[in-house]
Amino acid sequence: MPKRILQGTVVSEKNDKTVVVSVERRFRHPVLKKTIRSSKKYHAHDAANAAKEGEIVRIRECAPISKLKRWELVTDSAE
Repeated sequence: MPKRILQGTVVSEKNDKTVVVSVERRFRHPVLKKTIRSSKKYHAHDAANAAKEGEIVRIRECAPISKLKRWELVTDSAE
């Protein structure tokens, strides 16, 4: 089964080997017919501590690494 890949902005990189990524999605409200922006934060594993705050990164679903981490950072060379 393919793993989901999301794109978002790094919000925090204070933890060791962990980044917090804010992923925004846009959808149309079913009644009001307005476009709504909704965001969610994901904790992602960053083994090399390479990502910096404000960068746009891609994260991939993976097996649970810790209590909150179920995503890992996708590096361009790994694709």
